Amino acid sequence: MRKSQLTSALGLLLVLHFPLVEAATLETAVADYRILPREYRLDGVVEAVHRTTVSAQTQGQVQEILYDLDDYVEKGAVLVRLKDTEHRARVAQAAADLKAAAARLQQAREAYDRIQGLHRKKNVSAAAMDQATADLSRAEAGLEAANARLEEAQEQLGYTQIRAPYSGIVTQRHIETGEMVSPGSPVMTGMSLEALRVVVDVPQSVVPSLRHADRSGPIARIDLPNGETLATRDITIFPYADLGSNTFRVRIALPAPTRERPRGVFPGMFVKTAFLVGEDRALAVPKSAVVHRSEVTGIYVLTADDQIHFRQIRLGRRLEDAQVVLAGLTAGERVAIDPVAAGIRLKSQTRVPQRATGEKAKG
Repeated sequence: MRKSQLTSALGLLLVLHFPLVEAATLETAVADYRILPREYRLDGVVEAVHRTTVSAQTQGQVQEILYDLDDYVEKGAVLVRLKDTEHRARVAQAAADLKAAAARLQQAREAYDRIQGLHRKKNVSAAAMDQATADLSRAEAGLEAANARLEEAQEQLGYTQIRAPYSGIVTQRHIETGEMVSPGSPVMTGMSLEALRVVVDVPQSVVPSLRHADRSGPIARIDLPNGETLATRDITIFPYADLGSNTFRVRIALPAPTRERPRGVFPGMFVKTAFLVGEDRALAVPKSAVVHRSEVTGIYVLTADDQIHFRQIRLGRRLEDAQVVLAGLTAGERVAIDPVAAGIRLKSQTRVPQRATGEKAKG
């Protein structure tokens, strides 16, 4: 036998041998049906739980505006300052009235003590004692009234500094510097980005399933734009339907984000939601078995004689560890878990007949 023929025979032997080794080591899985929760998917809108229009609580002229649109405000920060000259004068007057009431009370108490001592010795009449008692009570009431007027004046003075009720973003400003405001006049509108929820309009045919759902587990899922999925049972179903669309509004609470796991979700954004309304039976394969090539989605399928084929499929919903297949695959078929190894196996499988035929013709 010539040297070239020997080399070709050894090459053919290696080509024929290695596909068998790959077939023995190629990991496969069997496409099988799973019982999955049946979901009703809808678009939802993110909204802020705390959205408030802060109003003035006293009358005054706007002296200073410290925040504007889109500014972030900490809880308790001063938003607007009103001119407080008149209010400070009232506080000073109330403080003076309180001081005078305290002096009158002291005088009435001393007079009461003196008259009470004389009354015990029978040196004054009962009418004088009654008058001293009434004067003391009147002085005590006057001190309480003066103290209340001072507290009211101080509170009105505090209202000249309009503060943020919570941390959030200013979304609208209703006043300008120099304007006069009165109690109830809107000053600024803002919202908190910490407490958020999703609002969904659910058809009335789906609502009974939600009302009677088992609340021991999640009954709603939210797919966030960053790819994170949140499952929750904290939902609120409105007790009335919209007359125009016959839908019920449902609120889904969003857990507060953390610094380690920011969500990038803001009020007004659209998100995908899903509600658990029953169970479905779906064909599923491992995620790793699915191959995406340009616009084609496929999978490597092994026949009974270990022949491998690439088949195009249509995918359904994505699970935690698997992928639902809607078309292109039947239950019980074997699929390759490692697409790279399966692709090498497929190339070797198609290359062997060509080489074998070529060697035969050459010989």
